[in-house]
Amino acid sequence: MRKSYRVKSEADFQKVFDQHHSVANKMFIVYTMQRDQPTHFRLGISISKKVGLRGHERVWVKRRIRQSVLEFKPRLRQDMDILVIARPSAHDQDMATIKKNLEHVFNLAHLFVDTDEQTYDASSTEKN
Repeated sequence: MRKSYRVKSEADFQKVFDQHHSVANKMFIVYTMQRDQPTHFRLGISISKKVGLRGHERVWVKRRIRQSVLEFKPRLRQDMDILVIARPSAHDQDMATIKKNLEHVFNLAHLFVDTDEQTYDASSTEKN
């Protein structure tokens, strides 16, 4: 994901926190803010030491969040700043669980363009 797709500065983070709409589930808290320049969405990720004391554990979670959002990219609204804050339960989860919970919380925040459609669940489809 290019750097232009990231919320990096503390001022930008604080702006989203101050003018936010937040939703949460057991693994993530997501803050959203609509932007004036709808060229593309921006993503900020925060992983506290409560998630993992070692830096590589936090980076592991952050990479999986970023990869999941990258897979959601065609479906995401382009006029939003999104902050994802991981809760301690996100630690030691596999990629599929992280992606499923992130998709759930993004649906709650109405971040998908196609929120009316059913989401794809590989376990519930039948092979012909």
